[in-house]
Amino acid sequence: MTAPIAASNSTSLERDAQVLNARDRRIAPGEIAIGVIIGRTSEFFDFFVYAIASVLVFPSLIFPFVDAITGTLYSFALFALAFVARPIGTLVFMAIDRAHGRGVKLTIALFLLGGSTMAIAFLPAYAQIGATAIWLLAILRVGQGVALGGAWDGLPSLLSLNAPEDRRGWYAMIPQLGAPLGLMVAAALFAFFMATLSTEDFLSWGWRYPFFVAFAINVVALFARLRLVATPEFQELFESRELQPSPAFATLFRQWRTIALGAFAPLASFALFHLVTVFPLSWVTLYGRETPVTFLVIEIVGAVVGVLAMLASGLIADRVGRRAVLGVSAVLIGAYSGFAPQLLGAGSLGEIVYMIAGFALLGLAFGQSSGAVNASFPSEYRYTGAAIVANSAWLLGAGFAPLVALFLASQFGLWSVGAYLLSGAACTLAALGINKEWARRGQ
Repeated sequence: MTAPIAASNSTSLERDAQVLNARDRRIAPGEIAIGVIIGRTSEFFDFFVYAIASVLVFPSLIFPFVDAITGTLYSFALFALAFVARPIGTLVFMAIDRAHGRGVKLTIALFLLGGSTMAIAFLPAYAQIGATAIWLLAILRVGQGVALGGAWDGLPSLLSLNAPEDRRGWYAMIPQLGAPLGLMVAAALFAFFMATLSTEDFLSWGWRYPFFVAFAINVVALFARLRLVATPEFQELFESRELQPSPAFATLFRQWRTIALGAFAPLASFALFHLVTVFPLSWVTLYGRETPVTFLVIEIVGAVVGVLAMLASGLIADRVGRRAVLGVSAVLIGAYSGFAPQLLGAGSLGEIVYMIAGFALLGLAFGQSSGAVNASFPSEYRYTGAAIVANSAWLLGAGFAPLVALFLASQFGLWSVGAYLLSGAACTLAALGINKEWARRGQ
């Protein structure tokens, strides 16, 4: 795309931002990394605030007419709506991107994300408005999903394109740090309010404060990301088609093989993602001997381990390759699935071992799962293709994981959760094998 055409697709506000951000030096990968971490942390904070409330608040607040297990299953069903809505958000916001520019798209998406999250803080209980509370929560959850689909900004791709050749694994890991960081903040807030308030006060108003915080965090993240989106470097990559949005359906039709492989390649880590964050909190709350506050603290410690493991994954990937890290971690997750879930029923020590080992494996696998096959996309399809791959992977690997895991565990026992996780590891290994074979044949 030529520069005049690209400029015509930007609003005057976005062009003014580009002028303000013009600089004589190239943007450093470290600056991009900071913007990416802030952006991803804000998204995952919103994600985990809702996830934790799905276990600790919504079953009794929104579904008081059923038992605790059924209420949590209903809550997880609403939780999955965001993952179903994400592809719709990508489709809608890619059109906004092409028509009005990435800055406009990103602003709308993040205000929708922050607004939907904050609006949940005002949600009345089922006891006040009946089934309308369920519908309102479902609508706001869909709003979160649409916004998350639209919040794809290409910054991980910008980071990858600006990364030194011998440190691609390290820079591929950086966007993933937002997950454990977002979990730490969200879990700490809920743990604080649960520890300092009575159960009645927490369920009445205390749980709402983390949702208010989410809006403020999104505003900070918006400015951090807009600063990078408006840089001349980003515009150059846009004009050279490296970060240009292509029509979603055309990308899906022409690049379906790469999209399919990209969606299945990280399934082991994406399934494990919810099986060490959301699901164990629900199981311990319903069946365990630990209090939710204690287990939230364990999750925070686990998230710290996850950060360290992610950092290690970047260093290891630069030595042996990302494919090797993903393959070995999938094998380890498969081995973990054979015994670890049963530890949740083995008391406090078992729960701690399950969480620490799980977060260590998650850090290794999830640290390199972002865009595992994105380099296979032609440049003109890379931006939109990467967004479709991310949405598909989250939907297939993570969207229904808490619901499926809790249902299986409550019906058949914790061993069945291990079988579910093993299927994700098998999908990862199969996708990596197929991708290697296609690459060898030049397909």
